[in-house]
Amino acid sequence: MSSNQPYVTLHDGRRAPQLGLGTWKLTGDDVAPAIQAAVEAGYRAIDTAYIYENEAQVGQGIAKCGVPRDGLFVTTKLWNNRHRLDSAKAALRESLDKLQLDYVDLYLIHWPIPKENHYLEAWEALIQLRDEGLAKSIGVCNFQIDHLQRLLDDTGVLPVVNQIELHPYFQQAELRAYHADHDIQTEAWSPLGQGQQLQDPVILELAHQLQASPAQIILRWHIQMGHMVIPKSSHPDRIRENFNLWNLFLDEAAMARIASLDRPDSRIGPDPDRFHLMKG
Repeated sequence: MSSNQPYVTLHDGRRAPQLGLGTWKLTGDDVAPAIQAAVEAGYRAIDTAYIYENEAQVGQGIAKCGVPRDGLFVTTKLWNNRHRLDSAKAALRESLDKLQLDYVDLYLIHWPIPKENHYLEAWEALIQLRDEGLAKSIGVCNFQIDHLQRLLDDTGVLPVVNQIELHPYFQQAELRAYHADHDIQTEAWSPLGQGQQLQDPVILELAHQLQASPAQIILRWHIQMGHMVIPKSSHPDRIRENFNLWNLFLDEAAMARIASLDRPDSRIGPDPDRFHLMKG
């Protein structure tokens, strides 16, 4: 395990690597080599989901990576059409079969789908799965403040993680403040804004000043903000570059310049209050 990999402590007492490998859009023969390259670089967290249609390949990569199971932190996610109690519980067992694992370290509800209004039932299923040991920790993705508050009010159990769209152009300060007040770990998906921000003049200038890549500047910003972060790549060189952050430091002025890039209307992905995709 890389001695440089920072960890965060979740409110259930478990530790999670702060930087992991995302696998969205990684499929087929690209998956196992990406996991191998990531593990060799020092990554110990791997993020997948049912809807990515790559859980079986992720499992194969994990089996071949050479790191013992207890040295890895594996996340997968419950899709939108499986929010009812029995279906949600069965969904994790199906994911575990594909992953060839006895448990996942983190199981997340992928979207709240408030129009269907079954996310509370899904959360109750995740609590049971945690209690059964099939998921060591449980959390959510893309939940807004009112969704999180309902989980707390109705079950008394808050997610350890909320994985949300988060990048320099879309910083979600109000939601992150709620996370901080309730000890929910913020995790960033699309941390580089799907590459759109790698050409931003501020990012390019900081990269030139610090002799780093634009991606390293943005990922280091996430790390110093305390976010868990899961950049995706299938290219070994880029996977290694994304992990090589530990001698890089952004001073207060640099952090303030990146903070100034926030544009509240710059969401790239769906609005969680309206997203309603049920197929999968």
